Amino acid sequence: MAKQTIFGRIAQLARANINALIDSAEDPQLMLDQLVRDYTGSIQEAEAAIAQTIGNLRLIEDDHREDVQAAQEWGSKALAASRKADELRGSGDAASGDKFDALARVALTRQVQAENEAKAAEPTIAAQTEVVERLKSGLNKMREKLGELTAKRDELVARSKTVQAQTQVHDALKSIDIMDPTSEVSRFEEKVRREEAKVRGQQELAASSLDSQFEELEDIGELTEVEARLAALKTGGSSQSAIGGSSAQAITTGPSPDL
Repeated sequence: MAKQTIFGRIAQLARANINALIDSAEDPQLMLDQLVRDYTGSIQEAEAAIAQTIGNLRLIEDDHREDVQAAQEWGSKALAASRKADELRGSGDAASGDKFDALARVALTRQVQAENEAKAAEPTIAAQTEVVERLKSGLNKMREKLGELTAKRDELVARSKTVQAQTQVHDALKSIDIMDPTSEVSRFEEKVRREEAKVRGQQELAASSLDSQFEELEDIGELTEVEARLAALKTGGSSQSAIGGSSAQAITTGPSPDL
């Protein structure tokens, strides 16, 4: 019963659909890791059970060979005793002939017993041989599945790491996207623009103040010209510029011609 149970487990595991198991698992990598452990443990148990089954089969086969060999040996002894009995009878020793015939009968009895034991073991040997072959086949399939599982797990782990790396790169690129108004670069750029605008405002303010100072100087010059002309009028000159007025006055007050 135990052997059939082991065989059933081997057959079930060997028929396992790995892709279907992966599709139905929430975490395929953890599931595959567990499957690898289960397969490895089951293979070890199956190997031990199959080894024991093979060992028992070999013992039965050894006993069968011994029974076959014993039957041959007892047959040879029976034949030798029968020939000896005939020889003794031929020489007139009937009593000794009967004695060897009795030994021949004993040998034949032992031969029949050995042949019966050998025949009785043959169905068991045939059945156990079939079971062992089926167990070996199932074990080989399990080993193939284990290799498939291991390869699938390694492939999945590699693909998972690739996806994680791609996600990290994508997130990193997104975090430094200068077109993103919420990014640090965009905020710094806006700050620089504000500082530049402030400097331009200060420059315009400074230029405006300088122009006002020059305008004040021009106004002062005009007032000085007006005051100069007013003073000239009060002294009898014209309302021309102070320089022009002085020249006119010089001409008017020059020495009169002789009479």
